[in-house]
Amino acid sequence: MAWFYLFTAGLMEIGWPLGLKLSQTQTTHKIWWISLAVISMAASGLFLWLAQKTIPMGTAYAVWTGIGASGAFILGIWLFDDPSSFLRIASVTLIVLGIIGLRLAG
Repeated sequence: MAWFYLFTAGLMEIGWPLGLKLSQTQTTHKIWWISLAVISMAASGLFLWLAQKTIPMGTAYAVWTGIGASGAFILGIWLFDDPSSFLRIASVTLIVLGIIGLRLAG
């Protein structure tokens, strides 16, 4: 169950940079996007806290931030036309491989 909590925490970690970006780019409902960011931050922290009851802190933190960073990277390309060069994609692939490695190791 701890890995489920950690994966959920990572997904929630994607929500807050998305909410902040949408609050900057959308002309209406800025408070809703900021609210999404704040709620995502709180939920992310709660699920990380639950995961760390079983998963070592360093592993949990690395996986949590890796999921958040990778997800934000993908959404940035998909929704906001962020740069998608080979080196950027290869670098995020290494982060994902690191997450997989940490899961397999522990």
